[in-house]
Amino acid sequence: MSGSLARRALAEMLGTGLLVTAVVGSGVMATQLSPRDVGLQLLENAIATAFALGVLILVFGPASGAHFNPVVSVADWWLGRRGQTGLRAAELGVYTAAQLVGAIGGAVLANLMFNLAAVSWSTKDRSASHLWLGEVVATAGLVLLIFALARSHRSAATPAAVGAYIGAAYWFTSSTSFANPAVTIGRAFSDTFAGIAPGSLAGFIAAQLVGAVLGVALLSALYPRPTGRDQVVLPSTVDGRTPESIVDRSGRGHKEFDSV
Repeated sequence: MSGSLARRALAEMLGTGLLVTAVVGSGVMATQLSPRDVGLQLLENAIATAFALGVLILVFGPASGAHFNPVVSVADWWLGRRGQTGLRAAELGVYTAAQLVGAIGGAVLANLMFNLAAVSWSTKDRSASHLWLGEVVATAGLVLLIFALARSHRSAATPAAVGAYIGAAYWFTSSTSFANPAVTIGRAFSDTFAGIAPGSLAGFIAAQLVGAVLGVALLSALYPRPTGRDQVVLPSTVDGRTPESIVDRSGRGHKEFDSV
């Protein structure tokens, strides 16, 4: 693994881990502070997650693109596969592995901070068709948002926009918007407010993959071609080169989809 890729993988691992720590930790704190009000617990959990996500994108975006999410990385690879843009296939594997390790570590960290067992498998069953539909909607919207911002030269708004979307989707989707296979797996390691039973993982992850495909399809319909130089969140270097030195095969001189 090159030094640049190792640095990017570290950023993805830390960013995903801290995101799961925020999700699980704020869920535990919410149940402690508002033990008899589930609506208030969800509000507290959603606000903390939305703010944490925006901050983490700002911190780790210049290092790795701040994907923190395998479906975002897959979409990045897929959309850039015809040119020298987005993740390469080998990089996609490294990003996904780093995200999974980070997510599990983040759940363990949250458990330990609240004096719980390092690993306590969640018993919260989330297996139902209406929840899977919620995950399809949440994930499609997230993928569409991220790459629509990139294609319309508004990626400076990504930290705030993605944080706001996830915070809102906690409330308007039946599943409370996991929208992330790595985070979903990480949340199975904590039997707390934000947990998900291991037996519910397959249905959620399948729904997220369907949502990712739908999000890319909607992007292609609404934003069929990038124009000019996309203002996206880029790693500060890619394989030893600065982003400005990367030229795709069309000669436009930009790296389209290495985004959040």
